[in-house]
Amino acid sequence: MWTFAQCAGFKVFSALLQSCRTHGKAAVKKPANMIYTLDDVPPMHIVVLNGIQHVGLIAINLVYPLLLFKLTDTPLQQITNLLAIGMLVLGVGTFLQVMRLGPIGSGYMLPATFTASYFAPSLLAAKLGGLPLVFGMTFFAGILEMALAPLLHKLRAIFPSEISGLVIFMIGLSAGIAGLRTLFGPQATPLAGIEWWVAGMTLATMVAFNVWGTGIARMLCTLIGLAAGYVAAAIAGLLGTTELAEVMRAGWFGLPDFRAISCTFDITLAAPFAIASVAVAMKAVGTIAICQRMNDADWVRPDMKSAMRGVMADGIATSLAGLAGAVGTNTSTPSAGLAAATGVAARRVAYAVGFMFLALGFLPKLPALLAVMPRPVIVAALMFVVAYIIINGLQVMTSRLLDARRTLVIGLSIVAGVAVEAFPALAATAPKIMAPVIGSSLVFSTLIALILNLLFRIGVRKTLTMRLDPGKWDSSQIDEMLRKQGGVWGARADIINHASWAICQVIEAVAENCWRDGQLVIRTSFDEFSLDVRMSYHGECLEFPEQRPTEDEILDGEGGVRRLAGYMLRHIADRSRSEMKDGASHLTFHFDH
Repeated sequence: MWTFAQCAGFKVFSALLQSCRTHGKAAVKKPANMIYTLDDVPPMHIVVLNGIQHVGLIAINLVYPLLLFKLTDTPLQQITNLLAIGMLVLGVGTFLQVMRLGPIGSGYMLPATFTASYFAPSLLAAKLGGLPLVFGMTFFAGILEMALAPLLHKLRAIFPSEISGLVIFMIGLSAGIAGLRTLFGPQATPLAGIEWWVAGMTLATMVAFNVWGTGIARMLCTLIGLAAGYVAAAIAGLLGTTELAEVMRAGWFGLPDFRAISCTFDITLAAPFAIASVAVAMKAVGTIAICQRMNDADWVRPDMKSAMRGVMADGIATSLAGLAGAVGTNTSTPSAGLAAATGVAARRVAYAVGFMFLALGFLPKLPALLAVMPRPVIVAALMFVVAYIIINGLQVMTSRLLDARRTLVIGLSIVAGVAVEAFPALAATAPKIMAPVIGSSLVFSTLIALILNLLFRIGVRKTLTMRLDPGKWDSSQIDEMLRKQGGVWGARADIINHASWAICQVIEAVAENCWRDGQLVIRTSFDEFSLDVRMSYHGECLEFPEQRPTEDEILDGEGGVRRLAGYMLRHIADRSRSEMKDGASHLTFHFDH
C-alpha cells in the first residue's frame, strides 16, 4: 500500500514540476511598495536568500508536531523520522500551492506550513488512539477540506468573519495552554529553576530581535531565539548525553522511513476535525486574498476562483500529510506578511522554498536536532507564536460592527472555550459521543458560536428602508441609521462608512439636479457578501457616463450639470447603475463586502 502511495506521490510531483511554466500572465499593475511581484524573475541570490528567510520563518511552526510527538512519548528516533517526513510534506504542499494544475493551486508565492488549527483535535486523537489515529483523522480532514473548496461562497453565510476570528483566537489560546501544561500540568515533571532561565532567555531573545531588530535580524528573530535557547540549554545541562548521542547518530543524508506509518479512523472525532478543516479553509481564503492584493495595485475584491484552487491544494497537502505520517498543514500567513515586508513576492521564491524543504527532509541531522529541543525552548517559542495568533483573532473579530447579538455569540463562545481549558474534567462527565467535542476548547467554542449565530439570525432584518421628504433629510440621521443596522448585520465598519458617505453624496446631487416631488425611498440590503443600495424618486434620472461632459454641455443647461454630477459619482461604489422604470428614476449601488 505504502509503496504504491509513494510511487503515485512522486509521479504527481514530477507532473507538478513539469507544469511550473504554464501560468497565464495577467495584466496587473505592480504596487509601488513591491520590488518583485508574482511573475517577475529576481536574481538567483535574491531568490535563495528570500527562500532561506521563509524556511526559517516556517520552521518555527515545527513546534506543533514536535510538541504533539513529545506529549505522546514518541521515541526520539521516531520523532526524527516523522519530522523529516513532515519537511517533505511541506515541500510538496508548497509546490501544490504555487502551481496551477486545473482546479489545484492558487498560483501565488504561498508556502505550506504546519498549523495550530489541528493541534487541539490531534491531541484528542493522540489520547484516544495514538499517532495512527492522528494520521488517519488528518487524512480525513484533508479530504473534507477538498470537498469544501467549491462551497466557499455558501460557507461564508454560516461562518462569518467574527466567527473566523473567534476560531483563530481559540487556536492560539488552546495551543498556548497546551504548551504551558507541559511545564506546569499535574502530570508534568516539576519545573527546575534553571528551566525558567532557559525559557526566559529564549523568549526574551525572540522578543528583543522582533521589537528592536531591523532587516534580516528582525525577520529571523525566531531562529535566533531558538539558537540562543539551544545554547542556554546546553550550558544548563538540559541537553543530556542521550539527546546528543541521537543527534550524532543521525546521518548527514538519508531517506525517511515510511514503513511504520499506519492510519486509523474514529467517527467520534469527525466533528472536531471537521470544524478544524473549515477553519483552515477560511484562513487559506484570507491569506490568498492578501497575496492577491499584494500583487495588484488595482485590487478591489478577492478572486474566489483562485481561492478555491488554493483551498483545494491545501486540502490535498493535508491528506498527503495524514497518509505519509505528518500533521495537518495550511497556507503560511506569516510568509505572506514577510513577502509584503520585503517587497519580494515572486513565484520563484516559493519554488526555492519547496526545494529547500525537500532537501531538509533528506538531511536527518536537522530533524534530529529539532527532536531533542528542550521543553522550555519549545514552550517559549510557542508562546511567541501564539501571541500573534491571539491578536490576529481579536483583530478579525472586531473588524465588524458588533451589535448585542454578535457580542453574545463571541462572548459566550469564549467563555465556553475557557471553561473547557479551566475544567478539563468536563469532558469526562459528558456523554461518550459528545466527549471529543467538549474535550477541545477550540471545537466546543466554535460549535457554540455556530449554534448561537444561527439562532440569533432569526428575526434579523436584512433590509433597511428610509423615506426622505424634499428639504427635510439629514445626513447625520442617515449615517446613524446605517451604523445601527450595520451592527445588526455584522457588516464591516469601513463598508458602512463608505456606503453612508456615498448615499449622502448621491442624495445631495439628486436633490440639487433631479428630484422634483414626492419622497425619495432608499432600500439598503445586506447578504454577507455585499451591501446593495437602491434609490427611487420622481424626477430626471441621474446618469453615470464614462466620459466627462464638455464645457459647452455643462454650460448648456441642467442636463449637462446632471451628467457632470453623474460622471463624478460613477465610481462611488463598486458598481453603479441607473434606469427609468414605471415613471420613476432608480439608482442602484453595489458595495462588495
